[in-house]
Amino acid sequence: MNTLDIRPEKPWLAPLAGYSDLPFRMLCRGYGAAVTNTEMVSAKGLFYMNRGTTNLLDTHPNDEPLVLQLFGAEPEIFEAAMDKVLEMGFRFFDLNAGCPVRKVAKSGSGSRLLEDPDRLCALAEVMVRKAGPGRVGVKTRLGWERGLDVFVDVGRRLEDLGVAWLTLHPRYGKQMFMGDADWSRLAELKRAVSIPVVGSGDIYTADDGVRCLRETGIDAVMFARGAMFDPAVFERFHALLRGEEPPARTGAHLGAIVNRHIRLTRDLDGTERAFRKLRSFIPRYAKGLRDIRILRSELAACETWEALESAAARIADMIPADPGRFDPSEIIPS
Repeated sequence: MNTLDIRPEKPWLAPLAGYSDLPFRMLCRGYGAAVTNTEMVSAKGLFYMNRGTTNLLDTHPNDEPLVLQLFGAEPEIFEAAMDKVLEMGFRFFDLNAGCPVRKVAKSGSGSRLLEDPDRLCALAEVMVRKAGPGRVGVKTRLGWERGLDVFVDVGRRLEDLGVAWLTLHPRYGKQMFMGDADWSRLAELKRAVSIPVVGSGDIYTADDGVRCLRETGIDAVMFARGAMFDPAVFERFHALLRGEEPPARTGAHLGAIVNRHIRLTRDLDGTERAFRKLRSFIPRYAKGLRDIRILRSELAACETWEALESAAARIADMIPADPGRFDPSEIIPS
């Protein structure tokens, strides 16, 4: 595969720092995610081969197509980092020019690159030159701050450099995750470039994904917080595209998701770190169900995989407290 097949019926899983590890990616693939991203990986960490960085590169033969997302601000570091990941067998790459969090932005990386389009383009040029045609995308925002919109000009420059697709989260860097994503800007970017555009931002549910496609004319959508709340959002999305009724979000359906996530994590990782991470993750799936506080306490007390499975099995018998009121945007920023 030399290029990604980017189409409306092929939804993406976003790069989610701290969450889109190998087990979670495989979980989402099982429910219909067509393309997944690694957590964002530091180019400098790759250059020095930090242990924490290399852990983010865990993958599996069935974990494809996989996009490795890099962040940083130094073209010379990207040169060496790209050589290393290409030697490891990675084929598709994304430049993070959208992350607004302080620890990334303070180094001039992420969405702060939008203040320096020349540097952003220099990083993209390195990635395209190293990876080859059809292999590199860029995830970006409207600009660093309101009134300084650069996404269209930057998008055109990136297309000219050979970038194969663009992902736009239509907020400003300074906005972080406040306010609403302006989907009309997705349509604007789509009109301005000829390469595929993937949409991100406030796509919490399957219905949001279908509506975003229809309102903007973009090529594909990317789920972030929506997938963290419900990895089966991809299954629901496919059902809606086919004109079918998506599966109900019942305790039994969520219980099956959690059981699958536990088994994938145990089989693909199995470390104490992975156990504790998953133990804190599971309550997100059950958010909006009755007795969630009791379940959270039970999960926190688990010290073995067997105890975790036993506690999580209770989700199958839980019922929604008020499904009409729950807002998945309450989870964490994407």
